[in-house]
Amino acid sequence: MPEPVVPIRAIHLDLKGVPPTPERLISLLDVLSAAKYNAIVAEWEDTFPWTVDPRFRCETAYTRDEVLRFAAAAAQRGIEIISLVQCLGHMETPLSVAGYEHLREVPHKSDVLNPLAPGARELVQAMVDDVLELLPDQRYLHLGGDEAWSFGTHPHTSAYIAEHGKGALYLHHIDPILDKLNARGVRPILWHDMMLSWDSQALRRFAPKADLCVWGYGGRPDTTGAHHAVKHFDRLCEHGITMWGGTAYKGADGHNVDLPVWATREENAQGYADIAGKYGLAGVIATAWSRYSTQDVQCEPIDGALDCLVNVGLILHDGESPEGGRDACLGILDGIGERQTFEACFAALAKLRDARNGAWGVVRQLREVLTTATLDGRRRGAGVSVGRLKWLRDAVAHAGAAGMEVKSAHAGLVPALWLERYVAERVDPLREELGALEPRVAALEPAGYAALS
Repeated sequence: MPEPVVPIRAIHLDLKGVPPTPERLISLLDVLSAAKYNAIVAEWEDTFPWTVDPRFRCETAYTRDEVLRFAAAAAQRGIEIISLVQCLGHMETPLSVAGYEHLREVPHKSDVLNPLAPGARELVQAMVDDVLELLPDQRYLHLGGDEAWSFGTHPHTSAYIAEHGKGALYLHHIDPILDKLNARGVRPILWHDMMLSWDSQALRRFAPKADLCVWGYGGRPDTTGAHHAVKHFDRLCEHGITMWGGTAYKGADGHNVDLPVWATREENAQGYADIAGKYGLAGVIATAWSRYSTQDVQCEPIDGALDCLVNVGLILHDGESPEGGRDACLGILDGIGERQTFEACFAALAKLRDARNGAWGVVRQLREVLTTATLDGRRRGAGVSVGRLKWLRDAVAHAGAAGMEVKSAHAGLVPALWLERYVAERVDPLREELGALEPRVAALEPAGYAALS
């Protein structure tokens, strides 16, 4: 059998949104094995059974025993766990909790840690220690570190950067954490985007201590001009940094979509597979965002994206999609007893997607005709706004029914709490629009509205 194109093919479990039930977490391992993944980047966030501060846990956080059972089941299948603990950006899980406000880079924002605040590094280290106490046998640990949008804007951090540079401040924060991980034989990984502006001295100082994952989810690295373009691979390679790639099989086609875009996911993954050998990538992570940030809406659930999950895994292993494309991926799901569940979830999510899009289109139309009738009284009386209101009522009802189908299809796969919130995030705004627009139609077209009611 030929060697895989990418040595470590890691699936990303972003567990801060639509997290699998403990039982589904384990059964998904068979899907990953069939798709030739051999690692999981587990972004635990608020689903981890934190002891550093139990308030970091969400309502459905996994228990210690559930995490251990998952890790043991993964090990039985030859799948290693790479936990992800945030170290700088995307720190909402701890920084939203009362008592941690003093660690924020910007006082009113919980997303970015102030690396110079007393106790900042200690918080990260405590969370790392918490994870490694429960899951000690990890070769790698991902420290996140991306999208720290306000990095260096606090007066103290700004002054530090002015004197020493951005790379120096970042390393001042994480160097002791990297050293401690290295001392226990754990190799740290970080996302690469914050390092693009570093000087050569900082990059060379970083290279022996950790790997970087160059991520980007649109287009191919060898044709894009974005932050995952090959020119960035070239520069990091020149400084001796061991690199990974970061593609996506879901959660990268819009912050509130219901299904991934097959062709976009395929092209992006193929691009990383094609450059893996040239840059000696240690691995590629197939990310699967469940929220674009901890406080954003939930992205599409895993179970409606299993076709893309399989396709990306096979591309990273074999270097190309399977012969037969999506049908071949469905055949693999069929062979492990997952096709029926997937197709039910996919169909329900597609129906919800289409219903939402249609309803928002009617909202726009109704708002436009109401504005027209408000500006020009001669444009009233023909029942146009009343007709659009009926359309909107029907569209909102259709979206609500589709949401019920999503919950039914995913029952037992995702905790009911998160399914309820997932559907509410998509349907309740439409209901709010309907509630706001009904009185306007009644005021402008009272006779027609009365007849409709």
